[in-house]
Amino acid sequence: MAGIYLHIPFCKKKCHYCDFHFSTRLNDRKEMIVALCQELVLAREDFIEESIKTLYFGGGTPSLLSAHELNIILKTIYKNYSISSEAEITLEANPDDLSIEKLKDFYALGIRRLSIGVQSFFDEDLYFMNRSHTALEALGSIERAQNVGFLNISMDLIYGSPTTTDRMWLKNLDIALKTGVSHISSYALTIEPKTILFNRIRLRKAPIIQEETQARQYELLVEYLEHAGFIHYEVSNFGRKGCFSRHNTSYWKGLPYLGIGPSAHSFDGFKKRRWNVRNNRLYIDSIGDGLIPSRKEQLSLADRYNEYLLRGLRTLWGVNILEIKRNCGQRYHDYLCKEAKNFIQQDILKRRKMQFLLSKKYWFYADGITSDLFFTQKTIDNDK
Repeated sequence: MAGIYLHIPFCKKKCHYCDFHFSTRLNDRKEMIVALCQELVLAREDFIEESIKTLYFGGGTPSLLSAHELNIILKTIYKNYSISSEAEITLEANPDDLSIEKLKDFYALGIRRLSIGVQSFFDEDLYFMNRSHTALEALGSIERAQNVGFLNISMDLIYGSPTTTDRMWLKNLDIALKTGVSHISSYALTIEPKTILFNRIRLRKAPIIQEETQARQYELLVEYLEHAGFIHYEVSNFGRKGCFSRHNTSYWKGLPYLGIGPSAHSFDGFKKRRWNVRNNRLYIDSIGDGLIPSRKEQLSLADRYNEYLLRGLRTLWGVNILEIKRNCGQRYHDYLCKEAKNFIQQDILKRRKMQFLLSKKYWFYADGITSDLFFTQKTIDNDK
């Protein structure tokens, strides 16, 4: 198995754009740690023979946990699973959590990769997003982490906010490069339903997000980071050579993974997936009864084909038509080859031997373009 993802569903405050599952109420924190460990034991029957290559603490805000709490979880993992001696262990962190003492404690636990949620080096951006840190705290956290010995640091940045001018965005990138981090994940500010930002825009209390601005700032991002020697290996991810996120790369390559915690997803690498309930109390109570509160889905051939395209065309590796033939059958192989011809003529897709790749200039629109290649009910009806 590629890895284990652990969802830590707590945050200090609610970022206006966030639609991930979390709670700002920490009163059931101890119970949650116990439940996460219990789920690790309950889930091991499906994965006990597999060697784990990556561990990823996501959220929420995993850096809210103490070293003692993280150690309880890590001990449970090492007791119940076979962990590679070279496993990549990543912790997502907010800058304001990363004191020198806490960083030393994390390092002592064997955590060697940090994903720090900077988002911007401008306080006006951070205020608009309702982040809990300042620009100065962001810079300080990176410097402290490097001084402790963290060599593998990823930074999250957000572009396309109505508070972010092109000049500010270029300055963000300049500061990011000067910190010396080895990996940058950068995302467009998105308007997700049921978020504070969605409601503020709906009520005209915040400016509308401009797609043209986001597309332009994405182009600036790609040009700036590639010129600096970063490899653009996935739509939103850039890394120095040898510094790609091994955990997330396994997702894009369709490898199996186990998700632990409320809202976490699991995938067997072929046709089965499950996802846990998005409710802390229900999750804790169900796990206490010895049951993992999840829904399961058996992927159809069309699902497997569509998801393979959606993952692969977001990356520099693209999709392999022989893999499609092997896992989905001749019909899907032939369908993609037929549908791809028009995209190749328009230079939207490129073909290199057995690989189909999305042209880099269209990566910002990857999901929309890929959906045009999906195998849908309309496709089936047209074949009749």
